[in-house]
Amino acid sequence: MDENFNLDLLEEKHSKRKNFWKMFVCGLFAALLSSALTIGILVYTGELSMLPKASAKAKETVLNEDVQNKIGQVLGIMEHYYYEDIDQKKLAEGLYAGLVNSLEDPYSTYFTAEEYTSYKASATGKYCGIGAVLSQSEKTKVVTIVRAYEGTPAAQAGLKAGDVIVSVDGIEATSMELSEFVTHIKGDEGTSVHVVIQREGESKKLSFDITRKQIEVPTVTSKMLEDKIGYIAITEFGDKDVTAKQFSEALTALKKDGMKKLIIDVRDNPGGMLDTVSEMLYQILPKGTVVYTQDKNGNKEVYQSNDNDELNMPLVVLVNGNSASASEIFAGAVKDYKYGTLIGTKTFGKGIVQVLIPLTDGSAVKVTMAKYFTPNGNYIHKKGIEPDINLEYSYTGDKDQPYDMMKDNQVLKAIEVLKQK
Repeated sequence: MDENFNLDLLEEKHSKRKNFWKMFVCGLFAALLSSALTIGILVYTGELSMLPKASAKAKETVLNEDVQNKIGQVLGIMEHYYYEDIDQKKLAEGLYAGLVNSLEDPYSTYFTAEEYTSYKASATGKYCGIGAVLSQSEKTKVVTIVRAYEGTPAAQAGLKAGDVIVSVDGIEATSMELSEFVTHIKGDEGTSVHVVIQREGESKKLSFDITRKQIEVPTVTSKMLEDKIGYIAITEFGDKDVTAKQFSEALTALKKDGMKKLIIDVRDNPGGMLDTVSEMLYQILPKGTVVYTQDKNGNKEVYQSNDNDELNMPLVVLVNGNSASASEIFAGAVKDYKYGTLIGTKTFGKGIVQVLIPLTDGSAVKVTMAKYFTPNGNYIHKKGIEPDINLEYSYTGDKDQPYDMMKDNQVLKAIEVLKQK
């Protein structure tokens, strides 16, 4: 972990408590703030040829001749009457998406091949782009740079937080949704993208030709506070090789600097990979179960630490209503083991797990496949986890200035609690 603490990650978390803009890392299909997009997923790694086939009953009900005839009738009506040309490929994709949407489960989704490619980049925390976080106004569609990661092409080119992106390779930023716009920023490593911005205080627009490169998104940041209290913020539980590795490096660095107590901040963390959060809990908790899942047939899968590599120091975990899924697995395990104090507000309440299954044509389906339970057997779906100390968020600093964690009442309460231990 860098010795210099990256306040940008905390500024982003702070800004998310003030507004509900969409945020994307350039080149990622990562929704960082919508609770409807929180995830706790497993990735299917078996042979695609071994994917389950529809049952005879499903074929009789859903794929029968009557259904096919009706689809043909609807298609004919659309082709004949719709006032513009129809994209046949999009119609087919719509059928697949509609099939999954009929579950009425916000966490089950069909991805086109293009969407799945972007989704995989989001999950791994690695992508090829310029290394900036963008936000888009819901009303005006104006795209603004929230921050440029240190050492990335965006930062090296001179892009700054607050810059308004006018266009990318001639494509106007306000002409589409942010999720689509960022696909024009990412690209093959070594290729160039032309970015035009408007900067406050500058009368003319500024242009940059930026060479794309491989970016690893920092999902963990750390700092040593007073009295040897360590602080680690986790923005999402991405790929195990990224987030768990960054977490391990942060722990190691803080311990090397003499850390005696620790604050782990998962506020506004929408979740992530089940394997990743389990691996991180193995580095904190004593030997035993950290979480288990159970499917509709009663089959259980237990995630259990077999090591005695526990933290062995006072711990506080900060949570709020946007702490969801994998964040709740983390907080729930700490609470069940009575290994630390939870401070903040009740968590989101997502206690189900999805499996992500790629299809042979490059598309994919993400479908809810199990419930998860905390070590003590608690099912928190639509309930959330109550903190040990319930404290609404309050910030006493200037909200127009960079975030100062020493003016965050929940952080201050965590420090107060740890000083008493």
